[in-house]
Amino acid sequence: MRMFKHSLSSVMVAVIITAAITGCSKDEPKQDYNPLIDDPKPEQPTTPSEPTTKNSYNELYRPQIHFTPAKNWMNDPNGMVYVDGTYHLFYQFNPQGNDWGNMSWGHATSSDLIHWTEQTVALTRDELGDIFSGSAVIDKDNTAGFGANTMVALYTSAGSDGKQQESLAYSNDGGKNFTRFTGNPVIKNNDDNLRDPKVFWHEGTKQWIMALAKGWKMGVEFYSSPDLKNWTHQSTFFMELAGRPSIQWECPDLIQLGNKWVLLVSVNPGGPILGSGTMYFVGNFDGKTFTADALNYPLWLDYGMDNYAGVTWSNTGDRKIMIGWMNNWQYAGAVPCSPWRSAMTLPRELKLIEYDGKPLLANTVVKEIDKIAGNWQSAGTSLDVKDAYQLRITLNLDQSSTITLSNASDEKYVIDINASARTLTTHRTSATGQSSFNGTFSVPSIQAPLNVSGTSVTLDLFVDQSSIEIFTQNGSMSMTNLVFPKSIYNNLTISGASYEAQVRQLNTIWK
Repeated sequence: MRMFKHSLSSVMVAVIITAAITGCSKDEPKQDYNPLIDDPKPEQPTTPSEPTTKNSYNELYRPQIHFTPAKNWMNDPNGMVYVDGTYHLFYQFNPQGNDWGNMSWGHATSSDLIHWTEQTVALTRDELGDIFSGSAVIDKDNTAGFGANTMVALYTSAGSDGKQQESLAYSNDGGKNFTRFTGNPVIKNNDDNLRDPKVFWHEGTKQWIMALAKGWKMGVEFYSSPDLKNWTHQSTFFMELAGRPSIQWECPDLIQLGNKWVLLVSVNPGGPILGSGTMYFVGNFDGKTFTADALNYPLWLDYGMDNYAGVTWSNTGDRKIMIGWMNNWQYAGAVPCSPWRSAMTLPRELKLIEYDGKPLLANTVVKEIDKIAGNWQSAGTSLDVKDAYQLRITLNLDQSSTITLSNASDEKYVIDINASARTLTTHRTSATGQSSFNGTFSVPSIQAPLNVSGTSVTLDLFVDQSSIEIFTQNGSMSMTNLVFPKSIYNNLTISGASYEAQVRQLNTIWK
């Protein structure tokens, strides 16, 4: 994906976008930040560099259970593939600094989706341009001719001339080193609105399928190929969305769940509240055309401000696991983090469930989170936690309730549960923690439907140093928000309905 032109949003929240945004750390100079006119000048092609030596990972706001690179800018997850017991996470990365630019593919690996090891930068810009978002597959049957079980990456080459074209590179050593295909680009294009290829093998038609986002032209293009090198356009999917006449469509992902297909699309600026968001469509795919069921679109994967560009790992069979970029383009360049900028969400498992007679895409944190979890304890007003923790609250829905997380600095994260409307609303303001770094970060009301029936609701809250991810227990609702308190919230008060609360420590993944 590429940076976008900022614009005001009138959806649910009216905010003022400031013209100047402060830098990430106190010793950085104040800078004007307009990605449309301040994109870095193209650098000369470079060779991949070694990852930064692991530091203490204990800086203010450094996530303790979410992946972050040791230093520098990161955005979209890319090229996610599972092979030989290892989960590969590639991602948009700037090897040169802590702002967007010099787009490359960073690389991290994990055996359990929780503990990550940062690897050598996998791909850096070449004569075709920056390396934007894309995907990776395992070519088990050597359809491309690079060898059986080769890791093949498809990505967008973004030239300084505005062309966004699709290119290919392959690795025969498990993602350590990539060779660029001499026939790049494999899909040519003359403008900046065709990007983020997500590729999978379609068993029904015995061919590779690629989903490509159309950016500001909106929609998703579908291509097919017998060999990952020669692609044929098959169809275009687009649906007009009420109240969102002009938004970017990015980072598509088409996955099969049972006998239905789900198309994920990240959109910006046009998320559920403000700025970035991920919507989905449920329907059918015949190897050429995706047809959406008649539902009330847009449907949102996550109702918070900070879950974008999420896609799934390939080669995981029927288990569909996704991860998202935990940020929002409205303020991504200003979040107060140094020497790194941005984190990934916790990995989530996707399932298609039914609610109110309609299909709903549920997402819950992967079960592997138990690897770093302590024992459940009864949660009182004071929480015995340090690095990060999971809070589980079961609330009766016979009356409305308020959940307040706070710390010794009297910074508060407030969650309101409206029992009659079956909604959850969070409040992110100056009372929550640092917010003055950007005029759009403070959002007084971030609301989501609970999507639950019955007389109670169970919520799982994953609280880290600079984020809170909230889920209903079955994943029917999720909400992801960044927060920047001076210290982790370690006090809990709940008023309103009767409840039960438990907490368990989540140990840092960096030690």
